[in-house]
Amino acid sequence: MSQKVLLSAKEISIILHRLACQLIENHQDFKDTVLIGIQPRGKFLAERLVKILTEEYHIQNISLGFLDITFFRDDFRRNEKPLEANKTEIDFVVDDKKIVFIDDVLYTGRSIRAALTAIQSFGRPSEIELLTLIDRRFSRHLPIQPDYRGRQVDAINNEKVVVKWKEYDGEDEVLLELKK
Repeated sequence: MSQKVLLSAKEISIILHRLACQLIENHQDFKDTVLIGIQPRGKFLAERLVKILTEEYHIQNISLGFLDITFFRDDFRRNEKPLEANKTEIDFVVDDKKIVFIDDVLYTGRSIRAALTAIQSFGRPSEIELLTLIDRRFSRHLPIQPDYRGRQVDAINNEKVVVKWKEYDGEDEVLLELKK
């Protein structure tokens, strides 16, 4: 399997700060906005963004939750290996709030469709936006586009985008892997 580095740690840091600034521009004090990381890998991006927003831009009281979409996916019964559910942690009301879904890679759009279905169990938000670090734009199965994107990647089907986080994988890096 061959690998190509798409983003270095420095480039990821620059992108995360840009995304944080875009969120501030659109949501100011986050009074009516909640951030929801889509499990499993969107959680890491969401936590990093909240850290930047609170520590570097001094925005307080950001509501952050995590949404497990495992049993809302349209393919969860089709996998050969059993799926492992993650934990949903939403301890705030989503009714009439603006939600920003956060995920690391937007690929087919099926995870986001599942998240849209899953969030209905928690109420009716006023708006839903999507923030993604990597947008694989030519792989979409559904008409879903990010409102905030870190980097657009043109990857073909036998290529996989792998996002690594320092806190969990030992380094910040985005790789493009060619599966043989």
